[in-house]
Amino acid sequence: MKQPNIIYILTDQHNPFITGCYGDDIVRTPNLDRLASQGVVFDNAYTPSPICVPARMSLLTGCYPHNQDCWTNSDILPSGRPTFAHALGAAGYATRLVGRMHSIGPDQLRGFSERFVGDHSTNWVGGTPHSLGVLTGTSGPARVSIDKSGAGQSSYEVHDRDVVKSCQDLSTIIAAEQAAPDAAPFFLHVGLMLPHQPYVSNAELFDYYHDRIPDPETNSPDAEDEHPYLRDWKELTDTTDISPDDMRRARAAYYGLVETTDRMIGDILESYREKGLLENTLVIYVSDHGDQIGERGLWWKQTFYEQSVRVPMIMSWPGKMPAGERRSQIVNLVDIAPTLVDVAQGDQPTDDDEKPEIDGASLLQLAIDGTAPWENETFSEYCTDGMNKRMPQKVQQRMIRSGPWKLVYYHGYPSQLFNLEDDPLEMHDLVADPQHADLVNLLQEKILQGWDPDEISRKMEQNRRQKTILSEWGQQTKPSDTYRWMIETNDNWLNS
Repeated sequence: MKQPNIIYILTDQHNPFITGCYGDDIVRTPNLDRLASQGVVFDNAYTPSPICVPARMSLLTGCYPHNQDCWTNSDILPSGRPTFAHALGAAGYATRLVGRMHSIGPDQLRGFSERFVGDHSTNWVGGTPHSLGVLTGTSGPARVSIDKSGAGQSSYEVHDRDVVKSCQDLSTIIAAEQAAPDAAPFFLHVGLMLPHQPYVSNAELFDYYHDRIPDPETNSPDAEDEHPYLRDWKELTDTTDISPDDMRRARAAYYGLVETTDRMIGDILESYREKGLLENTLVIYVSDHGDQIGERGLWWKQTFYEQSVRVPMIMSWPGKMPAGERRSQIVNLVDIAPTLVDVAQGDQPTDDDEKPEIDGASLLQLAIDGTAPWENETFSEYCTDGMNKRMPQKVQQRMIRSGPWKLVYYHGYPSQLFNLEDDPLEMHDLVADPQHADLVNLLQEKILQGWDPDEISRKMEQNRRQKTILSEWGQQTKPSDTYRWMIETNDNWLNS
């Protein structure tokens, strides 16, 4: 079988439930919906970590964060660690990355042959920070991101416009390359920032959604009824009392950002369609994690509720994968890397026992045939080292989704247990129900197998000591960034 071309689109912080093909009848996402109608939609896809860098490094390597020692947004993946880009290059692909990758450290290619546009943030721990001008602080987990929300523009949208333009320009170059009789298949990785907050969107879209969007399905519980960690999290981020007006304003902007993202994806794919570059081409769409946009009074990601930890995943390969089908199996972003290598007919990493060195498994056969064997179980983890001043607490948390069950393990706090078939909104925590004691023990045993929170804490403290030196070095020497897209502060504004 001839190796296909691959277009891999990765957005940042897209809640899958805010997409037409995932059931939202308010948001306008015709391009993603069209892609879904032409391919396969995965209804139970999860992130390996509900935060950017560990999720993205897991996407590159096919490994959970604890198997690559990347848990936080300042952790550095060793450059000697093979990624799917290395594997695809070894299989003969010309690999190009346009836009967002969010990798920390000197290796800003991670196996890609070429890179365009780049990230808006520094490559280095302690490197030169960026400023969003009047929107400063709104990109992180803080109350200001809700207070300063609404109609306007952020640099993140400007960045993504440059990504779209670069992809369109590349389509002409790639089309010329593909005209050669011995042309290598192309791999294009598109990295978009949206719909990540700031919750600031185009005024026309903001106005369209403001009075149309529904309120959150789940209310913020009373403080005495809330899980103690989540209560602490709300206090830390000053989000215990968001007004209905603020809630609606931020949510409307998020809907506008999702539509903007969809339009950009449509513009990119259309430029490749016009040049005949979508024939024998696999298109994959995923996001690194979700966004809670006010469900249960929670925002951003950083939790294991479905809006945060579940991600959209769509694959379209006309003639090879069926059109308009859905898969209910439980999958993970760590499965993307082995899928790409499988499609490229490359070599998967193995050790001496011929056991894969990665945690993920190829989704290719499952995408083709919904009855293909699949282990219906996956994990996600969230660990912090206190180095981020906005998140000074240190936590070790892990989730397992096994069949209908989800157990969330909080080290030092009570666990949570949900049955997602009976309780899709996760309103009824069953962890203290004696009828489920054996199930809780079984799932917790699986969570802790090969995942020791005390050992992780020790490793993270060691990493933190090393990063402290790297941060001081970066602040003193101000190393040059490579492949960095520079923010203009006056590109950020809020309408009155």
